[in-house]
Amino acid sequence: MDLQDQLKNLFPDHVPEETEEQQEKSNIWLQDDPIICKYEKRKGKPITILEGYTGADEDFKLLAKELKQKLSVGGSFKNDKIIIQGDYRDKIMEILKDKGFNVKRVGG
Repeated sequence: MDLQDQLKNLFPDHVPEETEEQQEKSNIWLQDDPIICKYEKRKGKPITILEGYTGADEDFKLLAKELKQKLSVGGSFKNDKIIIQGDYRDKIMEILKDKGFNVKRVGG
């Protein structure tokens, strides 16, 4: 029996609130077209580029911030593209699929 089950036994009438992650997940607009995830080298250093999001820029910026925090890497949002420092295609694709996005891997 984990902590959640014990709390349910102690307080059966309590309805838990949504956490921030659940709220953010529901707030981001999901699209039908896949997000393109590709790998490039610029100035000899590897980068991962995400493009093809057709929703609001603010949602895409929030997604960029969340990816950078989860991967503990640097990156930026420019020209409707998320640029992540390093080759993190597999991890990024897994994170986006967990959020409900359709992701397409391009190149290599």
